[in-house]
Amino acid sequence: MRYLGRTLVRAILLLAGISILCFLFTEMAPGSFFDELRLNPQVSPETIANLRSRYGLDQPLVVRYGRWVKSAARADFGYSIAYNAPVAPLLWGRAKNTLLLTATGMLLTWLISLPLGVWLAARRGHMLDQAFSIASSFVVSIPEVVIAVALLAIVVRWRLLPLSAGPLHGEGISLRTHVQDLATRMLLPVTILVFVESAIIVRHVRASVLEVLGTPFVQAAHSFGICRARVLFRHVLPAAASPAISLFGFSLAGLVSGSLLIEVICGWPGLGPLILEATLSRDLYLVIGGIMLSALFMVGGNLIADLMLLAADPRIRTGALDAH
Repeated sequence: MRYLGRTLVRAILLLAGISILCFLFTEMAPGSFFDELRLNPQVSPETIANLRSRYGLDQPLVVRYGRWVKSAARADFGYSIAYNAPVAPLLWGRAKNTLLLTATGMLLTWLISLPLGVWLAARRGHMLDQAFSIASSFVVSIPEVVIAVALLAIVVRWRLLPLSAGPLHGEGISLRTHVQDLATRMLLPVTILVFVESAIIVRHVRASVLEVLGTPFVQAAHSFGICRARVLFRHVLPAAASPAISLFGFSLAGLVSGSLLIEVICGWPGLGPLILEATLSRDLYLVIGGIMLSALFMVGGNLIADLMLLAADPRIRTGALDAH
């Protein structure tokens, strides 16, 4: 409980720091939502001043931040100027789509990367291992946006996957049709996420397994005649679990940030397009709310990884107790 309490305190302090930086950066950014209104001769300066007062933008930064913190404590996240509506409902509707895309990408990435990393480690130096090392190094060295655009161009050019855009509709159609439409829409963005993240995770899993394969207890297991597959998945993989679990939190953060970008490129109706639209229109509280919700997903993923690591590795539990 003490370890969990310290982890939660760190998470809260991290979110508080992110929120402060968001307000500072938005304050430093040039322009505002009302710049286009000022160019309209039919809108008087008094009208713009009244609108700024209505949304609290005429108050000092500290006052506005304090009001936003109170609204965030109620899960409101302020008020959107462009939509003239509370920010929270706008975010929750898109957050479900982002979570669906991220969770699916995370599940498929680890289902592919974990056995592939173990298999490549067991065949170190093999031609397939060398080929994958070269290919993964190439993928890791290329920016994610370049890979996403390249895959999208290939799909569009040769029509390898179905493409569609717009909101997800589930009303008035059967459950089977809705699931098929959802799977069709998710196919391309999930493929891009898995392709990019698997190259990184497989390399880390392979390195962790190789480190364990050189330990004396693995050599002793081989000397007792235990089959190779059992040694790998019964003994080696649990011993290499700690680095993999630590990587889980970082991979979730990478998937969340990557999904926001891929949502914009592929037209998936998640938080990414909403944050981009709010940024271009300078919708202050919608931008901050979207960034904070994305940060909350990342912090939550790291918290889950810490708890999994604490449960899986008794050395960390002993160290946590000794620290107190």
